[in-house]
Amino acid sequence: MLKRYFILVLSLVLSWAVHSQEVAQTQPYNMMKQVAQQAFNRLKNEQPKIHQDPEYLKTIVEQELMPYVNAKYAALKLLGPNLRGAKHSDVEAFIKAFRAYLVTNYAQVLTQYSDQGIKFGPETDIADDRRITSVRVDIVDHSRPNIKLDFKLRKEKSGDWKVYDMVAEGVSMLSSKRSEWSGKIRNEGILGVAKDLQRLADNPVKFESDSK
Repeated sequence: MLKRYFILVLSLVLSWAVHSQEVAQTQPYNMMKQVAQQAFNRLKNEQPKIHQDPEYLKTIVEQELMPYVNAKYAALKLLGPNLRGAKHSDVEAFIKAFRAYLVTNYAQVLTQYSDQGIKFGPETDIADDRRITSVRVDIVDHSRPNIKLDFKLRKEKSGDWKVYDMVAEGVSMLSSKRSEWSGKIRNEGILGVAKDLQRLADNPVKFESDSK
């Protein structure tokens, strides 16, 4: 349940961003705030269409969320030591499948949206030569205690910032996934896990009530 909630939070904060020319990606704190405001507005306004066709969430996530997530960097961090001696083609297949998996995963968890809110922590100064930073976010849910999260962002060569990880209660999503998949990668290989991820990515998005 906690892992699913992490993904929901990441989706809410980043999904349905305004177009890139309207978001200052060189300023990570402001970028996150702008994107979050737009996210909640669109979630609320497009519920009828989403309920009519849950697969529509995949399209929106692909168009509006993924440009603000560094899926390639996250995938390489997940593979870690497994990159040594790996075939380039296998790694590329893993990156592609992992990205597709994220799209479906974000879309699926967004079916659980129920009017949660977001409160941002204070903005911190970032040195010009710094490439990694974080933004603190509190998730306000009237039915649960607030959840404190830190979104990890990495600065691209272009100067834009993109999210690659999220830490909640000291637990990194990347570290958690690495632990979960490391044994599978050793047993099945990078390409085998990539195929598994692609199969998961191809699953249709459904509301829980529709799955029963």
